[in-house]
Amino acid sequence: MIKNFINLVSNLLDLCKLKVVSLILLTAVVGMFLAVPAPYFPDWLLVLNASLGIGMAAASAAVFNHVVDEKIDTQMSRTDQRPLPQGKVSRFQALTWGVLLGVLGLGILQLFVNTLTMILTFISLIGYAVIYTLYLKRATPQNIVIGGAAGAAPPVLGWTAITGGQNIEFALLLFLIVFIWTPPHFWALAIHRVKEYKKVNIPMLPVTHGIAYTKRQILLYTILLVVVTVLPYLTGMSGLIYLVSALVLGAIFLWYAINIITRPKDVQIAWKTFTYSINYLMLIFLALLVDHYWLITTL
Repeated sequence: MIKNFINLVSNLLDLCKLKVVSLILLTAVVGMFLAVPAPYFPDWLLVLNASLGIGMAAASAAVFNHVVDEKIDTQMSRTDQRPLPQGKVSRFQALTWGVLLGVLGLGILQLFVNTLTMILTFISLIGYAVIYTLYLKRATPQNIVIGGAAGAAPPVLGWTAITGGQNIEFALLLFLIVFIWTPPHFWALAIHRVKEYKKVNIPMLPVTHGIAYTKRQILLYTILLVVVTVLPYLTGMSGLIYLVSALVLGAIFLWYAINIITRPKDVQIAWKTFTYSINYLMLIFLALLVDHYWLITTL
């Protein structure tokens, strides 16, 4: 009985897409720390409560994504081992788990953070779990572009958790970075899995417009991303440490985007680009954080 309970908990946690949630939380936490002028730090209890609330809400959205996509997940090798397709968790259990996480997460934000952050988190949850997963994903090849707004919200949520909305224009720069990063990140995966998306009739860009067109879009968005990542420096939000990091990381991303086009025989280049894009986002936000507190180590 205990073993069955442990297995159930493990499978429920698998529904939460914890690796994705951890990246979401990183961008949110960096948003929290950037919201406070260096060398000061945000209140640690507030950071903890905001992280719990945002993390639970993100996990809730992931669970609902699993429920909605159960049928197509059974037909894709990338997803057919998930708990729902394997019958390890029932739809009722998954829905109950998703609702519980969402209610607890939003409740923590309302009670221990602030109402603005709770409302924005709820909008983000609905944007991903309902608008993107239930409608946009199946309706338009621009699904990931439009739906990317939900995934780009966490830095703003982190910022408002600390400031309540003051100087939010700086948080919007962080939002813009993640928003522009999302299409080349996901389209690289879509190219790698194009046959599977075609099989389940999901209109990802390489399915509807072809791989060559998608590769050009990846390059164009990556160029735009490099430009956008310079904005925090130009607006005085960050300094030279961040600028150098952003340019180096952006140059590597551009190298991958160019190689997707120039090395068509490399069947793994799209996957390599997708993998690098995850590390790219993590490193660029860490660079923002290091740059923000650099003065402390030089005093």
